[in-house]
Amino acid sequence: MFIKHPPETLFLPQRLARWLLISCAVALLAGTASAFFLHALDWATNTRDNHRWLIWLLPLAGFAVGWAYLRYGQSVEAGNNLLIDEIHDPSRIIPLRMAPLVLGGTVISHLFGASVGREGTAVQMGGALADQLTRLLRLAPGERRILLMVGVSAGFSSVFGTPLAGAVFALEVLTMGRMRYEALFPCLVAAIVADQVGLLWGVHHTHYSVPFVPGMSAWNLAATLLAGVLFGLVGRVFAEATHRLGAWVKRRVAYAPLRPLLGGVLIAAVVMGLGADRYIGLGIPVIKEAFVQPVAAYDFAAKLAMTVGSLAAGFKGGEVTPLFYIGATLGNALAPLLQLPFPLLAGLGFVAVFAGAANTPIASTIMAMELFGGEIGVYAGLACVASYLFSGYSGIYKAQRIGHAKHRQAVPPKGTTVGQVEGWRRDNY
Repeated sequence: MFIKHPPETLFLPQRLARWLLISCAVALLAGTASAFFLHALDWATNTRDNHRWLIWLLPLAGFAVGWAYLRYGQSVEAGNNLLIDEIHDPSRIIPLRMAPLVLGGTVISHLFGASVGREGTAVQMGGALADQLTRLLRLAPGERRILLMVGVSAGFSSVFGTPLAGAVFALEVLTMGRMRYEALFPCLVAAIVADQVGLLWGVHHTHYSVPFVPGMSAWNLAATLLAGVLFGLVGRVFAEATHRLGAWVKRRVAYAPLRPLLGGVLIAAVVMGLGADRYIGLGIPVIKEAFVQPVAAYDFAAKLAMTVGSLAAGFKGGEVTPLFYIGATLGNALAPLLQLPFPLLAGLGFVAVFAGAANTPIASTIMAMELFGGEIGVYAGLACVASYLFSGYSGIYKAQRIGHAKHRQAVPPKGTTVGQVEGWRRDNY
């Protein structure tokens, strides 16, 4: 005897309406927080540029941020990795203090000259603000997972102005090789609304132009594939260097506030002594330059070293905008060798190094089309997938889990986190 159940579509409008309201509420919170953050970053960058002597105070600023996290933020210091862990295994509400701590820490890092990004801050604010609705709405663990993903998508979208990429990023970043489609609708709604909220608050996103995309040919596709391989290898170097240097610093310096203090001394000495101002902060002017004219072939390596040092020392921010810088300048350097236009390879590097380091090839390809136009899609897809494959099982997010193998040789067990891969390698080789 068969038991008849109401068709699933009968309840679908009610579910969609519920998540529409929840997603819009999260988007309003995250979009507003990101707008305030971006305006504060503009102020910090302009102030530092006009008062270069502030860079000498970077060690003291780093100590202050380190002390604040030691005193008030130990429960949220894991940042993006805490969000990913909570989405996989919900256990406790993320403390609201994550939002003001990471916002203040990132603005201070930029004001005094650390080389960090902004995506981590926006994503953490979005996730922390979203999670405060869990108790209010009495959400079950499965619904809380979706709520946190909604916060991630809203934060990412509002800080970069890429709603489609923001929605897909929240689905793709959690597990390597697998996406969680049950959150697609709420993440998409939140990403679109958060982006619009930011624009209403007066946010202006940087415009990058790829004016000419050459027609497809055997050489153009082969050159793009080769560039993608190099982008993936550089993304892997960035991720592994950041983790290893950070672990080494923690072993050597037990008192957390001393790490950014000592790191700040080194960074300030390099910047002031060598005039390396182009390698600190977000580096937006250099990224824009890479789209229009040749830049120094070593720019990508210098930015990589400065960012790895800043993050490993404990300065707050994100990795993504520095990865954009590294990718755009590396693509610029490769353009004459691969006989492709500077803007095209700068744009491909912009998204593909990020694709390899974050293991998000689909979101990165979509981001390329949102930023540079749909014509770049084939080239961006090829470069991002090649980068993803050649970055191995490393990544900037240590809590990211392996869902499906990138290839069939040397595959860590399903469920292994990026942070556990190094131990797996030692045990098996």
